[in-house]
Amino acid sequence: MANSQVWCQEESVKNKTWFVRLLLVVFFGIVQIISDAIYWFIYRYKEKTQLPAIEDPILLESATSLAKKIRTQKITSEEVVSVFINRIKAVNPIINCVVDNRFQLALEEAQKADKLIQSGEKDEETLELETPFLGVPFTIKDCFSVAGLHYTSGLVKRKDLIGQFDSDVVALMKNAGAIMLAITNVPELWMWWESLNNVYGRSRNPYDTNRTVGGSSGGEAGLLASAGSPFGIGSDIGGSIRLPAFFNGIFGHKPTSGIVSNHEQQPVAGKVLQTYLVTGPMSRFCSDLLPMYRILAAGNTKKLKLDEKVSLSKIRYFYVEHFGKNPLLSRVHPDLKEAQRKVVRHIEKTYNVPVQKMKFPKLYHAMEMWSVKMTAAGNPPFVAELAMRKGQISLIAEFLKYCVGQCEHTLFALAMGLLEKLCPPSTHPLSVKMIEMCDELQKELQELLGDDGVLLVPPHPTASFYHNQSLTRPFDFAYVAIFNILGFPITQVPLGLGAWGVPLGVQVIGNLHNDHLTLAVAAELERAFGGWVSPSPISC
Repeated sequence: MANSQVWCQEESVKNKTWFVRLLLVVFFGIVQIISDAIYWFIYRYKEKTQLPAIEDPILLESATSLAKKIRTQKITSEEVVSVFINRIKAVNPIINCVVDNRFQLALEEAQKADKLIQSGEKDEETLELETPFLGVPFTIKDCFSVAGLHYTSGLVKRKDLIGQFDSDVVALMKNAGAIMLAITNVPELWMWWESLNNVYGRSRNPYDTNRTVGGSSGGEAGLLASAGSPFGIGSDIGGSIRLPAFFNGIFGHKPTSGIVSNHEQQPVAGKVLQTYLVTGPMSRFCSDLLPMYRILAAGNTKKLKLDEKVSLSKIRYFYVEHFGKNPLLSRVHPDLKEAQRKVVRHIEKTYNVPVQKMKFPKLYHAMEMWSVKMTAAGNPPFVAELAMRKGQISLIAEFLKYCVGQCEHTLFALAMGLLEKLCPPSTHPLSVKMIEMCDELQKELQELLGDDGVLLVPPHPTASFYHNQSLTRPFDFAYVAIFNILGFPITQVPLGLGAWGVPLGVQVIGNLHNDHLTLAVAAELERAFGGWVSPSPISC
């Protein structure tokens, strides 16, 4: 009798779960169909703004190539910096990615670099060893402190704050000879995946200005894709390097957790959150990622195997098509599935190795796992961060202000605050279950990948979407976010353009401290599929 009652209770729970899932499928299905139709109608006749043509070959060089040409005096640093300043001035009125700059100081530093090279005080080999990026300009997102530049993180309350000193990663790049050029746009407190705030406004995708650059390193990715900077630095706590890199058709590397310093980012991440937040390199060219990563990793390079030669035919390859039929997630677009299949076919044909299709049922709960782990990290709630940790904002009051145009926060930020409040506390049985599931998934993936495996995963169910459309698909970033709490290194790789005229791509994931594998595979995919595609005409 007791067993019968237990069985009945279990069946009742299953039926209720099935019914709730069905309701969610129907609800989100209807929402997406209606919202997609509305956005299509809104943007159908709205013209895209074409970027001006690339007219100087310097803009088509990798940062590594520019550094070599500057060292060997084939071009000057001043010439390079001037060309990129002019490019920013040409494209930024269209894409709105640069929010503050130090152009005059950068030109002065370029002149000093040229004088050092021309003096002959140091030979070419010494210059390369001590300052591998001497004279090459770089950019960084507006959440890192840069001495003398605004330090807002997209928050109105911080709009007048100026960085008093350089964050660790900026200092490391400067020590390597690179020249800080400008800072780039982010979402409000970098906690959304569209780069819009009420300090600087919205950044626009260079391939289609009606679509998003992503976030939170969206301004950085959009600028790089537009050839407005040779290379840059982003940070990633929920896909913030990889998603913008994907949407803008460039390369981005999320390092193994704990390798690169996160010092002087706002808002400040606590001890646990520091293990999810990573800082890493971004560029149009894969060849820039490894040398830049060596600089950013500083003393932690000894934990990696960056000098180890990689034999692509000896790597074990796996791929995941999707995270299951979770009603909260959009279906993976056919263009992305086909792009991934092309990668699989290329690897199998070129290296005569199998690429095994995998299914991880736990990935169905990727969004829940990320949300619970973030909540359990112990950082102040997002509504406190929006108040600069001086109390908390009232979501109800701010939503009402938003309705009458008096709110200093974006709707995205308010939505993030609401979603966080809906997440159960870390002591809730569901949260405990999700944390356990996450630990199990990490173990499963570590055992699968070992020291010679990589996993190919879509970075998002769709290519770049229309502005504000993230509000109707608020959980799709789970495809990148889940790997932050797992800690794995990932290289985002562009794979040409899709039917919408915006970039496609794939994530290449490796085991902890096996960044060299993902970077090597990314370099091969760049060779095979062409890498970055210019969003503007080339006339040089």
